[in-house]
Amino acid sequence: MKFQPRIKGIMLVIIGAMLWGISGTVAQFLFQEKGFSTEWLVAIRLLVSGLILLLYAFIKGDQDIWKIWKSKHSRWSLIIFGIIGTLGVQYTYFASIKYGNAATATILQYLSPVIITCYLIIRNKKIPSLQEIIAIALAMFGTFLIITKGSIHTLSISKLALFWGIGSAFTAAFYTLKPRYLLANYNSTVVVGWGMLIGGIAFSFIHPPWNFTGQWSVTSIFAVMFVVLFGTLIAFCCYLESLKYIQPTEASVLSSVEPLSASFLSVLWLHVPLDMPQLLGTIFIIITIIILSFAKNKKA
Repeated sequence: MKFQPRIKGIMLVIIGAMLWGISGTVAQFLFQEKGFSTEWLVAIRLLVSGLILLLYAFIKGDQDIWKIWKSKHSRWSLIIFGIIGTLGVQYTYFASIKYGNAATATILQYLSPVIITCYLIIRNKKIPSLQEIIAIALAMFGTFLIITKGSIHTLSISKLALFWGIGSAFTAAFYTLKPRYLLANYNSTVVVGWGMLIGGIAFSFIHPPWNFTGQWSVTSIFAVMFVVLFGTLIAFCCYLESLKYIQPTEASVLSSVEPLSASFLSVLWLHVPLDMPQLLGTIFIIITIIILSFAKNKKA
């Protein structure tokens, strides 16, 4: 069956976003049901995915994968991106899942567009537009509903889950902003592949991948394979491929499927409770992403 290019792009970005969301729920299963450590899964995910992406780029021959190391500026930018950006966003996200759940962790990470918007407003010393003000207000209110269920006296998630979730949003913002120079000069597969491999190698000095805790079973093996291959490699490739057929703004909006898929699967499979205030908070944050995406597109 042949699809129109635009339909193909929409399907690819939705598949990629859904795989990201599902992989978060699968990681929650490994942490909370099988006793896997966050550190081990992060190290394995980064090392294996980084190696596969670089091997893919090398075989495809789009660009010399070693060229990026020849420039001193590129070299240091890549190292910082790999350690703070790639490793940072992976660890904080998985830690938030471990101490909370995949749905909440994914939604909190999606606050990163708001952080990016605030950073650019401050850096450029400009007055925020009405759309930006509305988006930031919606995001703050949505976050309030998610972490308190609408009550100012209690937290509906643990303090550690909240800490790592907010940390994930900040590292995701850094992950988005930092590699602009690298992506303008090198193939995105090469940049992300090296970022993952560098992050994995750096983290291996803190937690060697052979230091394993958890319960191996057929289910565990398939879960790890899903997180590494489908939740990282295939999801990334689907998202990149979609940009050939649709605009980045459309891809950004459609990737909102990720928190929805994480929330749906967490409730259905792992029986994570999702009350009405938290559902409304999720919707507000997704609306925020849509508003900021179209505001950015209008400026462009």
